[in-house]
Parts: sequence; C-alpha cells; structure tokens
Amino acid sequence: MAMAGTTGGGESVSTKNLPGGAGMVEMPSFLKTVIPRPPLWFAGLLAAGLVPLAAEEAADLSRPVQVFIVMGQSNTLEMGKVAGADKDGTLEHAVKKEGLYSFLVDDDGKWTTRRDVRNVSVMQKRGKANIYRDDWLTISGGKIGIEIGIGHELGEAIDAPVMVLKSSIGNRSLGWDLLPPGSESWEYEDPKSGKTWVYAGYKQSPDRWEKGTEPKPIGWYAGKQYDDDVANARMVLEQLDRHYPGAKGYEVAGFFWWQGDKDMRNPGHFGTYEKNLVQLIKALRKDFDAPEAPFVTASLGQTKEDDTTSGHGVILQAMKAVAGGKYAGELGDDIGFVYTHPLIQGGSSSGHYGGNAETYMNVGLAMGKAMVEMIK
Repeated sequence: MAMAGTTGGGESVSTKNLPGGAGMVEMPSFLKTVIPRPPLWFAGLLAAGLVPLAAEEAADLSRPVQVFIVMGQSNTLEMGKVAGADKDGTLEHAVKKEGLYSFLVDDDGKWTTRRDVRNVSVMQKRGKANIYRDDWLTISGGKIGIEIGIGHELGEAIDAPVMVLKSSIGNRSLGWDLLPPGSESWEYEDPKSGKTWVYAGYKQSPDRWEKGTEPKPIGWYAGKQYDDDVANARMVLEQLDRHYPGAKGYEVAGFFWWQGDKDMRNPGHFGTYEKNLVQLIKALRKDFDAPEAPFVTASLGQTKEDDTTSGHGVILQAMKAVAGGKYAGELGDDIGFVYTHPLIQGGSSSGHYGGNAETYMNVGLAMGKAMVEMIK
C-alpha cells in the first residue's frame, strides 16, 4: 500500500518555492511524502533548475506503452487557469513570478513538451465519445488538469513510452452513474422521514425507490457512466497507433481516481462509498485486463483528515481504509491514497478550487508520485 498524508514532524527546509511558503519552517512528514523531489518542485532550490532531458526525447517504442487511466468527475478535467502572469492562482503566475514548476518551461521561457508522454482525454458528449485532447504532454489551451503533474512524474520514472488516458465527465456519483459492474442494490433508512430506500444495483433504474414499491425505470441506469467511460478508453486503446504514433502495443499499468463531490451530498451514496470503491477497483482491473495494476485515490481538497462525520469526510475515511490494507486479501497492496488538503490553495471541490492552477499541479504531482512509489 502507499499512503500519503500522515501528519507528524519533519525537517526544516526553505519553502520559497513551495506553495504558500516563505523562509525556514518545519516541514511535516506528509509533505515529505507527497512533494516530488528534483527535478520537479524543488528544481528552483537547485542552482541549475534544469528541465529533465526526457522532456525533449522520444521514448523507446520497441517497448509497450504504459497506459495510466484517470477517472472521476469534473475535478479530473482541465480546471486550472493558465494565462495571466500577474494574476495569482494562474499557472503563468506560479511559473514566471513565483518560480514554481521550473520543469514546465525551457531556457527561453516557452512551455516544454515531453515527447515520451502522450496526453489523451476523452469525454462522452451527446451520446458519442469526444476526444478533446490528443498531444504530447505540454501546456496548451486555457486550462490544465492533474494529468500534467501525473505525466511528468511518470515520464521521469519510466523508461518506456507513457500515455495518460483520461476518461471522465463532471457531476457523476460513484453510487449511481459510476457504479461498477457486480454492485448489488442496497438499502438506506432515512432517519428524518423514517422511510427505507432501495438504491439501484448495477444496470438497475431509477437511482432509488421506496422499499415495498415498484421501481419505475428512467432513461439512465446505475453504472451508465462507468460503461461509457470504460468504452471510450477502450476505443482510444484500440486505435493506439493513432493516439501514440509508432506504438506497437500497450499495457494498462495503473489507475488514478479523484472523485466524490456528488456522492458527498447523498447519505445513501457516501455511506456505501467504501464498498463501492472496492468493487470499482476490481471491475476496472478486470475490464482492462490489469489484475494487479496499482490504483491511486485522492481525497477532496476541502476535507480535513480527522473528519469522520461529513459526507466528504466519510469518503476520505473510505479511501484511507481501502489504501490502508483493509482489503489487501482482495486487492493486494498496491492501493495508494493522497491526502490533498495541505496541497490545495483554497476553495473546494464544488467550486473547482477557484480554478487555481497550483492546486491542480500539486495534486497531480502528488498522485503521480504515489503511483511511482508503487511501480518502482
């Protein structure tokens, strides 16, 4: 297992190149765990601050592409603002004014491009798969997501070609839209009304109905988004040479999951999040023929580690339990967890953290590092 985010003592370091830091402070152990080492975040602390050579070099295409699948809801999408060097919270400000993430720019101040990491994003739109990003890992367009940090960490650690493949859409719940195959229906008694609700199992509809009544199906079913996201990712992989030029084969090497904002609003969903997350890991590994692929989850940024009562707190505790070895007999040890509260720069998951690019870089780098620690 790989757990990031435990509290505790640490070493004194200069934090002028860390988010929100200045001067000499005691660095808690969770930062020692989740903040990547040079040449990533701490590159500014080094005299050279060079961009890794791998950023300019193509990978060895005689080896299969290592595919890492990113899933979740809207915060996995591109929400971090790029433009505006004079605007706090943008990527340009972080890089050009604060000196952060120096690996993102070359000596001329232009965005670097990793030619060993392919960045592909697909989303279900109007009933069809829409590929809205398909390029080498670089900064382009008006926003970034966690895939930038993830891709740089993976590219640095892996000699083989890498693809970060994102298949997700916003406003989706693990307890309904993303419910994985094999999930059975469950019951929840509402303490306010006293009613008992039956929540849909995989492919059942609607999302819930009162116990003792007949369910009336709607035009959606439990797990519909799971099915779409998996099918869309498979479509990309079936056309591998189109999306990774020159590639000869691939293997799914890991999964990333950052989700929970919709589930946290429904007690019938967040109360079963742990069970559903276990089933999700099993289902994704089976559907992508990757029975031992590592899996990294990340908490919602607003959630504090000791929160055990709120909806998002219950979700954090579920993620920690799954990554902490509780299900090692079923899932193995390669389940990672990143505690993101110390990494965000304000805001919450509901507001996409105010579009702060540092938040999306920090979380992406931390998730990537958690994955690297498991695949070494």
